Amino acid sequence: MSLSLNQRIWMLAWPLLLSNLTAPLLGLVDTAVVGHLSHPRYLAAVALGGNFFMFLYFSFNFLRMGTTGFASQAKGGKRDTRVVLLRGLLLSSALGVGLIVLSPLLRETGLWLLGGSDQVQALARDYINIRILGAPAALANFALIGFAIGTHNTRVPLKMTLLMHSSNALLDVLLVQVWDWDVRGVATASACAEYIGLAGGLFWLRQSLRPPRQREPVWQLSAILALMGVNRDIFIRSLALLSCFFFFTAQGARLGDTVLAANAVLITFLLILSNLLDGFANAAEALVGEARGREDHHALVRAIAATGRWTLGCAVIGLLLFAVGGTPLIGLLTDLPGIRDTAIFYLPWVLLLPLTASAGFWLDGIFVGATWGAAMRNTMLVSVVIFFILWGLTRGWDNHGLWLTMNGFMAARGLCMGWVLWRRLS
Repeated sequence: MSLSLNQRIWMLAWPLLLSNLTAPLLGLVDTAVVGHLSHPRYLAAVALGGNFFMFLYFSFNFLRMGTTGFASQAKGGKRDTRVVLLRGLLLSSALGVGLIVLSPLLRETGLWLLGGSDQVQALARDYINIRILGAPAALANFALIGFAIGTHNTRVPLKMTLLMHSSNALLDVLLVQVWDWDVRGVATASACAEYIGLAGGLFWLRQSLRPPRQREPVWQLSAILALMGVNRDIFIRSLALLSCFFFFTAQGARLGDTVLAANAVLITFLLILSNLLDGFANAAEALVGEARGREDHHALVRAIAATGRWTLGCAVIGLLLFAVGGTPLIGLLTDLPGIRDTAIFYLPWVLLLPLTASAGFWLDGIFVGATWGAAMRNTMLVSVVIFFILWGLTRGWDNHGLWLTMNGFMAARGLCMGWVLWRRLS
């Protein structure tokens, strides 16, 4: 008995939804562990270090997106999917080693741009020196998760995420609360968890690594160039996106350690929202890519419409959750009065995010599945220009201006990508 489209979407999305909802738990655990230490500088340092790695690793998120698009299209066209995974793993391993080699330059550049007090920067430097050692595993996990989504094996990302975050949480408690390693313990826990997740992912995808009867060579020039072309465009797109987050954090740091730490607490809400919405965006990646591989325009349009309806429902749920649970969640993340009160004061800006950000996450999934890398790049660059225009107009509003700029940037992403999609389908 064949499944309906909505049933297929849900079968693909529910493991990813659970997986994505556990992803902010890493940030929640890190924030909660150091948020209850004796001084705000520990939380501020983890915020700086965490944003450094968000910028660094998400710049390489093309490894997941590119792998998903090509794997789903290979599946739809009934071609060899194994080579897509092997190419992704080889590329990610090489890039991960390169990040370790370049880490001193990257660290100092990143901390110079992020700002913060001397004490906070010294702690953040320790955090970066340790966590960077997990880079090869972190990037390889992007390729593994992307391949699993593209081949509709969405339970693997769930199992990998649960394994990584549970081991990270246990190590956090042991290293920080028991052994008093402060930010060094948080960094060590994160790096170790990446390798634990990699081991689990390779084990659960071991069947996919077995060569099929009709093999496609891994070093096929045209395929590698196509992969690199899409990855290049998505890399530029990711770099532009995370530059805005990087700038947002740096401007918060210039408003003081308390505002920096409060914004770190509030940005967790955006991470929760993105991971709530990404479950159906990832389902869109798999279904749109499969339809493109089969060259089935009707299936493509139906997948876009159906995942859009699910995204709208998730956005409404996110808005209700933030409105009802925002203040209690802030209290859970930190009991330091200055940080808690500042975060609550700026909480209304966070309530706008489900309205301004939802379309962009959904459209990302469609563009990834269709491997429209150039369009992703171009719409993001336009949105970044809008971000800095808004910041220039509102910079006198201090942190209110920063949050208005962030909401405007998120809305611009959705509008730009929606216009491109409408033009391509009409």
